[in-house]
Amino acid sequence: MIPSFPVYLFDVDGTLVDSASDICGAIQTVLEARRHQSPVPLEFLRGYIGRHLIDLFHDLGYAGDDIDALVAEYRQVYPARCHSMTTRYPGVLETLSVLGGRKATATTKGTPTTRVVIEMFGLLPYFDHIQGTDGFPAKPAPDVLFAALKALNAQPEDCLFVGDSPADMESGRAAGVKTCAVRYGYGNIDELARWRPDYWVDDLRELLP
Repeated sequence: MIPSFPVYLFDVDGTLVDSASDICGAIQTVLEARRHQSPVPLEFLRGYIGRHLIDLFHDLGYAGDDIDALVAEYRQVYPARCHSMTTRYPGVLETLSVLGGRKATATTKGTPTTRVVIEMFGLLPYFDHIQGTDGFPAKPAPDVLFAALKALNAQPEDCLFVGDSPADMESGRAAGVKTCAVRYGYGNIDELARWRPDYWVDDLRELLP
C-alpha cells in the first residue's frame, strides 16, 4: 500500500493524459515539412515524450539553428491540433478529486500549455499549482520539481512525484522526493526500473488509501 503524502507532484503526458497521438502527430508534421529523410516510427517518438524536443531533434541528426527552428515550428503546430486526439487516463479524475494533500504538476510542457490541457480535461480544480518547464533545464534535471515545491512552500521529503518516464524517475531522485512510476504510460518498464522507483502503480487509483 502506498502511504499518504502531504504533497503530490504529477507529470502530465503519459501520466494524467494520453497525448501521444497529438504530440507525435505534431512532430511528424514538422518533420514532413522539412522533408525528413524517412518516416520516424511512432514508438521511437513516444520514447521522447517527457524530454525536451532538443534531445529528439538532436538524435534525429539536426543541430544548432535547425533545432531552434524545429522547436519553434512544433510550438505552433501542436496547439493548433487543439488536443483533439488526447484523452484522460481512466481513474485520473476519480483519484485527483479524492486524494488529499496539496497537488501540482511538474511537466516538460510550458506552464501556459499545461494549464490549457489540465483545464480542458477537467482537472484544474484539483490542483493547487500548475508548473511547467519555463526557461530552465527540462527533466531529467530536477528544476521543474524544485519550482513546483517552491510554489507550494513544500519540502522534498514531504512529496511523492508520479510519472511515467525514466526522466521522471531520474529527476525525482535528483530532487530528493519519493517517486512513483506508472506502468501504463510511455516509459520502458526496464528503463524505469533502473531508477528504482519507490512505488509502482498500474492505475492512478492505487494512490488512494
